[in-house]
Amino acid sequence: MLITHDTRCALDTVVDLVNTAPEDDTAPDGLPDLATLTDFVRNHEISDVGVLSESDLSAVREIRDRFAAVFAAPDARAAAGQINELVAAAGTTPRLTDHDGYDWHVHYFAPGASVADHLAADCGMALAFFVVAGEQERLRRCEAPDCRRAFVDLSRNRSRRYCDSRTCGNRLHVAAYRARRKEAAG
Repeated sequence: MLITHDTRCALDTVVDLVNTAPEDDTAPDGLPDLATLTDFVRNHEISDVGVLSESDLSAVREIRDRFAAVFAAPDARAAAGQINELVAAAGTTPRLTDHDGYDWHVHYFAPGASVADHLAADCGMALAFFVVAGEQERLRRCEAPDCRRAFVDLSRNRSRRYCDSRTCGNRLHVAAYRARRKEAAG
């Protein structure tokens, strides 16, 4: 599957956005305030976004929850339904652009769109490409029991199980090794 630069950026953005959601009622929200949203927009180089407001923060949190539902979808049909709703509500307007030193690429949001509509359109289309390619199962959650972070499995053989092999994956492998050694020692 060919993934263009702008699609990869949108995938990274949607994963990072989904991972700002609190995992339970006791965990803090990763988008607690307008300043954090402003940093998120700047760090992900989300273009054509004006001055952000509290209503933008609320709308982005709602979009975040809807993206989380795509990662939780049991099959491609359910994921497609979620993505279709997101993209349709955003008022998608595909257009070619070549801004900020990047070659021609497609933006799916309408000029002047809110940051939530921008995210819904561009990130929704990036996820749609995976469903169209029959690769919806690559939209995953970490299999570590104490982690449910979202990620996109871009491994060649679709074998990635953890959000980060250096943290979650390594931690579980070390625990399994220690359990085997303890059992063998008797």
